[in-house]
Amino acid sequence: MSNKNCILIIEDEATIRNFMSNSLTANGYKTITAKDGQQALVMISSYRPDVILLDLGLPDMDGMNIIKSVREWSLVPIIVVSARGMETDKVKALDLGADDYVTKPFGTSELLARIRSALRHWQMRKDSNIAEMGSFKSGDLEIDFDKRRVTVRGEVVHLTQNEYKIVAILSKYAGKVMTYDYIIKEIWGPYTKGDNQILRVNMANIRRKIEDNPSEPRYIITEVGVGYRMTEEDE
Repeated sequence: MSNKNCILIIEDEATIRNFMSNSLTANGYKTITAKDGQQALVMISSYRPDVILLDLGLPDMDGMNIIKSVREWSLVPIIVVSARGMETDKVKALDLGADDYVTKPFGTSELLARIRSALRHWQMRKDSNIAEMGSFKSGDLEIDFDKRRVTVRGEVVHLTQNEYKIVAILSKYAGKVMTYDYIIKEIWGPYTKGDNQILRVNMANIRRKIEDNPSEPRYIITEVGVGYRMTEEDE
């Protein structure tokens, strides 16, 4: 599950957007870009980037509104990269939930350092909830949250990042039914469109990997029309 960190660049000026994208790509990051706020909100939900670089002066909305909107459901690091250098703008952005603020013009080395710092803090924050549990066991299924590793009868199960997140969420609330909508929001964000198909596909893949008989699951039970439930150790 070792993929390149994905950085979303929200910037309406094509020259700056391309410069930032090329610089980050050259330094080993995967980049995606958005030129306005509406496009950005959809991409944040769809791609779930590891860091957001946000220009405040967008053509269709103020970047402050994006910070406010994202913070209603996600703690993904947001680094404001803006020509607005007033202290009041910095304070407002940080109060709304931005993690850092870089004033244009900026040096590439400085931006890279800010991104590395944001990624370190984000990883600690993402893992803090489930890391406290240490591990989870149900029958022959075991999850090591520190190592982000799933095993069945001691054999490592190779899950994608989203598959692992689904299993981790369900195990954290083992014995409790987690609704389809809750899981989808946690994994793909509140702006995900469509039905539960994307979740069903991921669940089919998970069961194929962890269950002896996927049609009669032992570890993840379907509560028809509601959601999924991870079996507890003593079930």
